[in-house]
Order: sequence, then C-alpha cells, then structure tokens
Amino acid sequence: MKPVRLGINIDHIATLREARHSQNPDTVEAARIILASGADTIIMHYRADKKHIQFSDLERVRREVPGQLHLEIAPIPEMENAVLSIMPDSVCFVPEKKEERSACGGLLLCKNNMAQTEKMIKMFSEAGIETGIYCDPVPQALRDAHNLGADTVNLSAVNYSLSRGKKNQAAELEKIQLASYLVKELKMNIEAGGGLSYYNIEPIAAIPDMACVNAGFSVISRAIFSGLKEAVSELKAIIEA
Repeated sequence: MKPVRLGINIDHIATLREARHSQNPDTVEAARIILASGADTIIMHYRADKKHIQFSDLERVRREVPGQLHLEIAPIPEMENAVLSIMPDSVCFVPEKKEERSACGGLLLCKNNMAQTEKMIKMFSEAGIETGIYCDPVPQALRDAHNLGADTVNLSAVNYSLSRGKKNQAAELEKIQLASYLVKELKMNIEAGGGLSYYNIEPIAAIPDMACVNAGFSVISRAIFSGLKEAVSELKAIIEA
C-alpha cells in the first residue's frame, strides 16, 4: 500500500499578509518550509475575488518552489487562462461563496455549471494537468464527477470534522468510507479534506486506497505557537502512524 500523501493549504498565510497589505508572511517561504517538513503537496485556492491568494503568489510558488502544486478553483471561464499559465500539477474544482469563512461542503454540480466544468476538465487534461472535483460523500456527486471525466474525487470531510460525539462522528466517517468504495469502483483517485485537524485526520488517512489528505487552517493555527516546521511535521507523523 502506498503511503498517504499530505497536502497543506497555504491560503491563510496569504490571509494574514493581506490583512496588512504587506509582503509578509511570504507564501514562497511558507511553501518551502512546508515541503521541507514532510508535506507532499502545496495547495492554493485561487479565488475569483482574490481574497487571499494572488496570481503573483501562484507565479512565484510555481517558479521558485520545486514540488507538487495543487490549485483549487471555481469552474468559471476566467480561471482557464490562469491555470494554463501556471501549469500546476493538479487542479480541483471547488465551490466558492463570497462570504464563506470556513471549509464548506462539496461542489454542487448542476445544469448551470456542468458544461463549463466538463469543458475545463477536458482542457486541463489535454494539457497534462490532473483534474479533480471536491464532492460530498454521496453517490450521485461521485458519479457526476466520473461522468465529467475527473481523475480524482476529493471527498468533503466537513460534516465529519464538525460532528460532535463519538456516534455522530462515526456515522459521518462511515459515509466517507462508503463513498471511497464507490470512487474506487469508478477507478478514480481518492483524496479527502475539509476541516481536518490533528484530532480527526487519522481515521480519514486510514481509509483503504486514500491517496492524499489535505489540511490548512489547523496547521497554520498551530504554527502560531509551535512554528510551521513543527506543525507540519507533527501532522505528517499522525498520518504515518
């Protein structure tokens, strides 16, 4: 069995920088430390409203940091040229709401975005970029992702992460486990993320055939007290246990 990869989202490094419209903290420096501390992939959500990550962040991290770069984007036309200009290793289509402040559920695929999502998946795949969709752990969403041609499903762990009490958490974990079986049957890669932390990531990483687990806010929060290197190393040790 291949070891589970760890992706770290650095959006909130940029959030802190944008609070003062400064040059620090620097996303490039953060990406270098994160990869040197055991993470496998740098994740950046390039939003249409440019709330945190800027295009210049994408350019610099891609140019100056050797390693896997994963972009999260909404399936909208203005992202096409941005992605093809940066040429990340992988892209995941995610929902985007103007007022969102925390991780949200999976992308709702409907008649308003199906054609555009399928178009972008084909475009990026032809360019050699792995494509994925952030999905709620429900069968129809997973089948839609497969039918649109996605390589990967990133299972939303938001409800699992927000659940309280052992029974409720176990029920949400079971939904993700069952969803992972269907993803495997559909011959797509399995990833998961959304609110994952030091206290709940281990059962998700232990799901058979899980390729990658992604975290962000919990790591940046802990780094305030322990430092970024220690925060990443600690999470990596948990998923490898």
